[in-house]
Amino acid sequence: MTGSEVSPSFRLAYVPGVTPTKWVRIWNERLPDVPLTLIAVSAAEAFDVLRGGGADAGFVRLPVDRTDLSAIPLYTETTVVVVPKDHVVAAVDTVSAEDLADDIVLHPLDDTLDWERPPGRPANERPATTADAVELVAAGVGLLVVPQSLARLHHRKDLTYRPVTDAPESRVALSWPQDATTDLVEDFIGIVRGRTVNSSRGRTPPPALQKRKRPDTSGGTRQKPAAGKPTGKSPRSGSGGSKGGRRGKPRGRS
Repeated sequence: MTGSEVSPSFRLAYVPGVTPTKWVRIWNERLPDVPLTLIAVSAAEAFDVLRGGGADAGFVRLPVDRTDLSAIPLYTETTVVVVPKDHVVAAVDTVSAEDLADDIVLHPLDDTLDWERPPGRPANERPATTADAVELVAAGVGLLVVPQSLARLHHRKDLTYRPVTDAPESRVALSWPQDATTDLVEDFIGIVRGRTVNSSRGRTPPPALQKRKRPDTSGGTRQKPAAGKPTGKSPRSGSGGSKGGRRGKPRGRS
């Protein structure tokens, strides 16, 4: 029994900041009979969801424990600092971690950046989530350093962000359980890697996408006429005459 038969639908988890729209659209075009369900998960719970069978694959943030999970790194995000629009940082194009030394920099519990030492001065308490930290930035409590996609996700009109040149970067990957690499997972891997529908590395495309052969309307094997031989009867030959039926040397004149 193949993976397609075991799982007639495909469940795709994704962490905050990841936008799977492009890949979902391609899936729906190639596999219209296999519904894809999106499952929003936090970065912390994503791996437990995959291990527990709650999703067939997921967009996660590295690192990934390769003991039981497979992963394909996809892209690296720019790290930015979120600040009020009237903050001095808003007047420059980029900043360094040292530039934030005198500011309170919030470090939420769901932080996705692997800091050796977070920049700036620590707050009295760590916010529970990135969303909570953004609200504190808007209230003038401190600044927040996050992947750019999270700054966009929690965008507010009174806030802006600038790239931090020397901060850790977050990498996004496609991950799935090693012992559950089904046909549908292979299909999605092909989509994410940009394979065409007829790629030799992918699975056989669905019948609807296979090139249709022209039907043979000849009623049998079509034979080509011999070179130089007319397809119709000669007007001089009768039916069953001997002149047109024998081939050989012409007779000499007596």
